Amino acid sequence: MHQPKKHFKIHTLISYTLMIIGLGILIFIYAPYIKLILPSEKILIKSTKEFTITIPAINAQSLVIENVDPWNKKNYQGALQKGVAQAKGTSFPGGNGTIFLFAHSSDAPWRITRTNTPFIKLPLLENGDSIFLSREDKLYEYIVTDKKTVNPYDTSFLTDLTKKILILQTCTPPGTDWKRLLIFAVPKEIN
Repeated sequence: MHQPKKHFKIHTLISYTLMIIGLGILIFIYAPYIKLILPSEKILIKSTKEFTITIPAINAQSLVIENVDPWNKKNYQGALQKGVAQAKGTSFPGGNGTIFLFAHSSDAPWRITRTNTPFIKLPLLENGDSIFLSREDKLYEYIVTDKKTVNPYDTSFLTDLTKKILILQTCTPPGTDWKRLLIFAVPKEIN
């Protein structure tokens, strides 16, 4: 017995429709993530009244939220939605101590457009790359000197907050919270 052609056409149409809808959903979910990792317009390095961070080598720029309690999840999760967090009790640019900044590197693909992920390309930084911090209309340049991966609860790098150093932290590998990537940078001396 032959199956009617009309019945075959309906099944084929439904199959193609479902594939197109599925592809559309995948594009909707992953397009923002792909946009974040692809090269984009170069960002401007400038001094601002607000506290900001600019990393030209990875084309990242974000507002820095000041005095965020790194031990209070509700507090820091709210801050990370708006920008990079500056850990409460650490120094500010131009100060005489350690500046500790932390931010997301990724999130679930369907939430990535609502989550600030300025450190998604942080693993690409190399020694010698520049990081610029701006606060109160002054611009400060830091030079990357080291990169380390540590366990999530390792805070040994924060035992001496009198060192004049900038530390950036994010989760690694991207999309997980298994480890922490630390980037260390020192202030560039102005001659």
